[in-house]
Amino acid sequence: MIHTVIKISLAILFFLCLLHMPYGYYQFVRFSALVGFTILAYQIMKNENKTEMIIYIGLAILFQPLIKIALGREIWNIVDVIVGLGLLISIFIKPKTSVKE
Repeated sequence: MIHTVIKISLAILFFLCLLHMPYGYYQFVRFSALVGFTILAYQIMKNENKTEMIIYIGLAILFQPLIKIALGREIWNIVDVIVGLGLLISIFIKPKTSVKE
């Protein structure tokens, strides 16, 4: 349940980045993304889904506010849309469960 709220909240924040917002908003998004993706990675780690965990760790590193990755506004907009859509899609896709015989 909490992971769904985090994913929807982050997706909304990323889509709002497409608008012209004050610089402080983008800093808030970076910090929120770092915290949100770290929580998601930890939750996924408990479920032993290593691929998804690595994706969330990579996204936490990409969006972290300490060492900024300069991609330019256009590229960041593309990244924001892809990540936002990915988060929303991941809510509806159920992970595959393996049946051990």
